[in-house]
Amino acid sequence: MNDFPQALFFDMDGTLLDSEPLWDVALEELAIVLGGTLEPEARARMVGTNEGASVVILLESLGVPLDQAPEHQAWLRTRMRELFREGAPAKPGARELLLEARVAGVPTALVTSTPRELADLLLRHVGPENFDLVVCGDEVEHKKPHPEPYLTTAEKLGVDITRTVVLEDSFAGVTSGLAAGAVTLAIPSEVPLPPSLEVRTLKTLDGVDLAYLRGLVA
Repeated sequence: MNDFPQALFFDMDGTLLDSEPLWDVALEELAIVLGGTLEPEARARMVGTNEGASVVILLESLGVPLDQAPEHQAWLRTRMRELFREGAPAKPGARELLLEARVAGVPTALVTSTPRELADLLLRHVGPENFDLVVCGDEVEHKKPHPEPYLTTAEKLGVDITRTVVLEDSFAGVTSGLAAGAVTLAIPSEVPLPPSLEVRTLKTLDGVDLAYLRGLVA
């Protein structure tokens, strides 16, 4: 156990689960409701943020007054509940790494910008018992890319953030992990990360195990 990372912190959408396409569906539908289309540039800016920020980005891109954001966010929440109830497939290698950590006794946490109400729907399919802690976007004051989500998680678990591995797919998530001081591993999903972002990057988690992560922490 002492040779392993002190903990593994998984992002959910796009890292642990292939759930970003479900957000694509709902956001595209919302854009149509608003009389427009979801532009790729706007969608790229949304990845890794949160529900509220995504709605604001969409409204800005369509020229819709921002004072309408609450009602459209409520529409998005309702649609995402419907989609998330069906679950989402695991990303390659993610479930295997999670289960290896559990068997080895390495603490694991899910740290997501998704609100608790929606995250719990997907957790039913993953197994909430596979995590020592779940921290959602509506449970912290500052969301990713701020370091608070990961710092809060480390504090609650009583682990050294600098010896913890954060697994993320988005610019906002990777920035949050790095700012918190965690050993951060990027697995880009929907949107490529900018070359200027200095972080170890893999195509997938397929084949990534605790032995590999031990080398990163060391």
